[in-house]
Amino acid sequence: MLSKKFIVIILLLATVKVFSQRKVGVPTPQWKPKYHFSPEQNWTNDPNGLLVLNGEFQLYYQHNPFENKWGHMSWGHATSRDLIKWDYLPVAIPEIVSKDTTTFIYSGSAVVDKNNTSGFGINGKPPIVAIFTADQPKQNKESQYIAYSNDNGLSYKQYASNPVIDLNKRDFRDPNVFWHGPSRQWIMTVSMVNEHMVRFYASQNLKEWAKLSDFGPAGYTRNGWECPSLLPLVVDGDPTKIKWVLFVSSGGDHGPLIQYFVGDFDGETFKDDNNGTKVLPVDYGDAFYAAIAWRDAPQNKKILLGWMQDGRRETYPWKGQMSIPHDLSLKTTEDGLRLIQSPSSIVTKSLSKYAAEKVLLKKNMPINDTRISLNKERPYAGNSYWIEAEFNIDKAKKVGFNIVENPDITKNVNVGYDVERGELFIDCTISEMGNKSRRNLEQRAPMKAIDGVVKIQVLVDNSSLEVFGNDGEKVISTMIYPDINATSLSVFAEGKAVIKSMKMWDVNQK
Repeated sequence: MLSKKFIVIILLLATVKVFSQRKVGVPTPQWKPKYHFSPEQNWTNDPNGLLVLNGEFQLYYQHNPFENKWGHMSWGHATSRDLIKWDYLPVAIPEIVSKDTTTFIYSGSAVVDKNNTSGFGINGKPPIVAIFTADQPKQNKESQYIAYSNDNGLSYKQYASNPVIDLNKRDFRDPNVFWHGPSRQWIMTVSMVNEHMVRFYASQNLKEWAKLSDFGPAGYTRNGWECPSLLPLVVDGDPTKIKWVLFVSSGGDHGPLIQYFVGDFDGETFKDDNNGTKVLPVDYGDAFYAAIAWRDAPQNKKILLGWMQDGRRETYPWKGQMSIPHDLSLKTTEDGLRLIQSPSSIVTKSLSKYAAEKVLLKKNMPINDTRISLNKERPYAGNSYWIEAEFNIDKAKKVGFNIVENPDITKNVNVGYDVERGELFIDCTISEMGNKSRRNLEQRAPMKAIDGVVKIQVLVDNSSLEVFGNDGEKVISTMIYPDINATSLSVFAEGKAVIKSMKMWDVNQK
């Protein structure tokens, strides 16, 4: 009979052999973003628990600490002062493993409990309370848990009486919590996924929750609803005018990845101005998903952050990244109140620290039915840059940029404005020729020129592409995977156009 010691040695050797045979990915540094958040290594998806503490933006995120694929879901943690450079911290809330079950830490939110309503604070210091979905695969159940931190969010202790809400449902997730001043209570939005509803709960102490109301079904309902959040937003730049916006991630399938509803919230019920009849996309691309906001940003800004989802290519040693943070507001249009999103001013103010000087400054430059290379004026030959351009398009059919071009100019991604169709667009047809995994070769958003002028911001960051039109009136986000030598860039027009102004920043290092 083999001794226990010998058995242990055999098992250790077998484990070493398994790990040595585990497939190691091929490094893909050419696709690693420079001014967007991505983990140093391993998997990420949804942003979670967004807070601002002592001048630092806190980002928790869905994370697999062990592998470059989904699994072992936990809350990773990173902090930043400028939303570009991030400091990586240890996992804040790891999966819960016991002899009976494994509980994954799914998406949720976090709040600073300033008045210690939960009683978790010590020595007069307010605790941070995380509210999240606990997924228990063996029980085929999702319920809502809380955990608390007394060390500024570095680590969390699970509440002994979890769960705080349990409906014994398979799909019931993504709680987003905030303090509602007028009704003096905590409010939670949480997704009733397959019912296409957002449920509202209220609490005085973050531990005991009472149902308030349900919103939905409404808008787009072909897929399940996830990651709901409710935000008060300023209308037309007037801080005395506030409307509430309910965000719901709804999964795509030829519909919006995230939709929004504009209305009113009285502390109990959300009422949609459009009675649930309109489908309003947050983003017209195929990547922006599971977005939630920093509610407590400086100057009372509400800053939306999304996961740039995509499964078409493998990246290594990380998988997944976040979007550029979006400053949010509402604008009155002929169609009603509409969401305005622009790259956060916190990011734009910090950009010069990580980029070359404004290397390209063009004004009143005609482009007549041609393509003009921008390569010579750029200090860095890479695919991490930021363009802001304004076009006069009175006599043009199309205007825009050819990005990630290869040296012989036979492949690129086309970004710009289609004058004849009145659409902002991204066209990957040429770059993805022959790639059957890419379904959305063209992505378009309806957008009107203003007095014959369109504004376009193009954010390229190695493997991500975000396009903002007319100061954030429309947004298209997607993922791209250019060849390692496809770093050329040009501006073009079909017909006659004029570049009224253009600025460009090349990002060399983070």
